[in-house]
Amino acid sequence: MVAFESAKYRRPQFEGLIHKLSSARAAGYDDQMPSENLSDMLGRVSENSTGGIDSLIGELERLREKLQIDGKRLQREIDEYKALSEQVMQFTKVISESMEKVRAAAR
Repeated sequence: MVAFESAKYRRPQFEGLIHKLSSARAAGYDDQMPSENLSDMLGRVSENSTGGIDSLIGELERLREKLQIDGKRLQREIDEYKALSEQVMQFTKVISESMEKVRAAAR
């Protein structure tokens, strides 16, 4: 079974972005931070988040496929067990009936 590793899929880290915004304000940029820097930072955060989500989706799809394959295998094994169990019951009945006849003949 494939282990699900939730540690790979952490929430995006915004501390760096928040620190840069705080530093920019402290340096006197206040609300005048260049929009391209902010846009670049937001783009990186978005890329990281999207990459993490895509990776998680891929892992979930692989797990779904494995579950489907395992489910089909288990169903086959259950069907085989059922057929074998029915055969054993039939053989047991035949043996039991034969033993009854042997006992009846011996009396």
